[in-house]
Amino acid sequence: MVVLGEGEVRLVPLPERGELRIGRGDDVDLRIDHDSVSRRHARVRVGADIAIEDLGSSNGTRVGGVQLIPHVAKVLALGDMIELGDITVVLHGRAAPIVSGVRVPGGPSSASLGDLVPRIARAGINVLVIGETGAGKEVMARRIHASSQRAAGPFVAINCGAMPEALLESELFGHEAGAFTGAIGAKPGILETAHRGTVFLDEVGELPMLAQVKLLRVLEDRRVQRVGGVQPREIDVRFLAATHRDLRADVANGRFREDLYYRLSGITLAIPPLRERLGELPALVEEFAMRAAADLGRSVPSISAASLARLREHPWPGNIRELRNVIERAVVLGDGSIVEPADLVFEALAAGESPAGAPMDERARILGALQACAGNQTRAAEQLGISRKTLGLKMDALGIARPQKSRP
Repeated sequence: MVVLGEGEVRLVPLPERGELRIGRGDDVDLRIDHDSVSRRHARVRVGADIAIEDLGSSNGTRVGGVQLIPHVAKVLALGDMIELGDITVVLHGRAAPIVSGVRVPGGPSSASLGDLVPRIARAGINVLVIGETGAGKEVMARRIHASSQRAAGPFVAINCGAMPEALLESELFGHEAGAFTGAIGAKPGILETAHRGTVFLDEVGELPMLAQVKLLRVLEDRRVQRVGGVQPREIDVRFLAATHRDLRADVANGRFREDLYYRLSGITLAIPPLRERLGELPALVEEFAMRAAADLGRSVPSISAASLARLREHPWPGNIRELRNVIERAVVLGDGSIVEPADLVFEALAAGESPAGAPMDERARILGALQACAGNQTRAAEQLGISRKTLGLKMDALGIARPQKSRP
């Protein structure tokens, strides 16, 4: 079991069989010194199943947000989040060699994930965030950083899958002058620049094996050696990592180092996909609409009930990233103060195609203005009565290729 207290994370082994009494008193097996925990708060029984029983505590025991009836045992599953007053305990597999594998279920317990973040942030342990592409893993990492004691320090992110392998090592660890062709001067790497802050390794599962070995050494020694350098440099950073891959499967087939996996996954947070968090849609839509309207210098449009219903019906394979694109397109293409279902375009467009549901007259007007102005976008925007930036956004959303400047 993992106990998440105020500023600490404890791993507590369960007996093979028997029971574990939990409370604030001196006669318990697991003592939690917190005012919200009763002297004899709960009991965990281990047999064919693992079950927990509230012992008539003052502040109650909850599993997955549901209050337990005192003295009635509740069978637990791996990943269950147990609340003893204000203290959170998570049941995880016994095989993990360090504190790992803590999962926060999706769906109705998404609110519990938000409650757990401040405690994880204060604990300072490394965190692995897993979830589908576009589900909001970096957003979660930034929340952890902002809630931590390192919030005043830098938050430095790197996408391990987007960086060419030849550059990845020097970007992470830095390099000395002359370390390789083009290394004119010395340059600190991302790990150095994040000193006293947080490093976010996005798509960490894409790291090549050599970089995995060097990163493991940094995690163990808290020192970094630049490419071409001799003297290691001490660093003070917290590591947050994210992936859409099944790293345990990658460990099994030799694609990812097992020791690095356990170093990074002090706690694993599973971010549910957007289709399992539809209760968050209205707030997310409002936020994205506000951002898009601010970029265009417009008032924020409201979202009709029919549009919200249509958004709830969509499966969201691209998750939050796809939702942001849909709302930005709707704000750019919409002419009114309300976003209606006809303004919502869900499919990716090939160049030159008109999106389904987009106003064809809008596309025709823009093409006509561009033709009349010989492709000059500034003059075409003036003719249409919009800014050049708005014209460019509309052209991109409608799949209209931007005219190429003629060369002498």
